[in-house]
Amino acid sequence: MKQKETLLNTMGINIARASAEDIGDEHVGTSLETPLREDAFEMDDELKVELIEKHFREIMHIMGLDLTDDSLKGTPHRVAKMYVKEVFSGLNPKNKPVAKLFENKYKYNEMLVEKDITVHSHCEHHFVPIYGKAHVAYISNGNVIGLSKINRIVQYFAQRPQVQERLTMQIGNELKEALGTDDVAVIIDAYHMCVSSRGVKDTQSSTVTSFYSGKFEKDEQSRTEFMQYISLEK
Repeated sequence: MKQKETLLNTMGINIARASAEDIGDEHVGTSLETPLREDAFEMDDELKVELIEKHFREIMHIMGLDLTDDSLKGTPHRVAKMYVKEVFSGLNPKNKPVAKLFENKYKYNEMLVEKDITVHSHCEHHFVPIYGKAHVAYISNGNVIGLSKINRIVQYFAQRPQVQERLTMQIGNELKEALGTDDVAVIIDAYHMCVSSRGVKDTQSSTVTSFYSGKFEKDEQSRTEFMQYISLEK
């Protein structure tokens, strides 16, 4: 029975590996929602840290690293804690920022742009960093949101394994829902270390993705104004 289980497990690994090799370095996306199992949050964070630490220690051991060395022995725990409580904390909906709205008492009905929001995420294909800037705009329909909450919404969706297209759309849709307006635009300009540090090793190219809704989708003048604000040519 043990041999059969081992064989089946090995076959599963081989099938997954074959599928990945067929895809190669192609940029593959799935859906708007981040792919998560239904039981993703049944395990608490402390247990996740403990288990990731155990498995990452095994990865380091397989690579031949000496885990008794003072510089390395704490690495498995640091990595596990970083994964669960920092760089992938956006996977857990309990960390979603609450977007409190305020009445637009100034009656400001022009475009509001928050530009150069720092983006730190991770490519879900290689688990290496994506970093760059997000630019967000909206036109109030009677309510406004605290400026820091825009940054926090960007950070929340960035702090999970991502593809840039999905990240852009998730931010845009969340802002639409939070603000109660269709007039939202998002542009992300980012560098992917899966491109710069491996594979083709191109350190110069960046990737730009956009989300336009409401007036930004229908009105060319609104899009042009937005891009002028963020110094990107139309």
